[in-house]
Amino acid sequence: MPDLGKTSSGLDANLAALLAYVVGWVTGLVFVLIEKENKFVRFHAIQSIALSVVFIVAGIVLGFLPGIGTALVLVLNVGGLVGWIICMVKSYQGEWFKLPVLGDFAMKQVGGASTS
Repeated sequence: MPDLGKTSSGLDANLAALLAYVVGWVTGLVFVLIEKENKFVRFHAIQSIALSVVFIVAGIVLGFLPGIGTALVLVLNVGGLVGWIICMVKSYQGEWFKLPVLGDFAMKQVGGASTS
């Protein structure tokens, strides 16, 4: 596993990044607020927040669609669960795993950190 540097929390960076996903935007926000230095942890925390917001908003919007909305929300929830698990596993493995669009947004927020 690559050396991901020190964290403000004292946790290993890969564990902190994983924990940033555990309760979605809540733990993402916690790690954005407490982690001032480690770009790897901040990247995953911001991506966690963005992923949560997208799925919450999409779920609300799809829920208003008559008939097919319920089925689409179910598909969205299954897809969200799979994406969430992938993000947790990849972050724990020390990978700078970027989701489409959201990963680029998160990377920009941390100052374009190295993905090596």
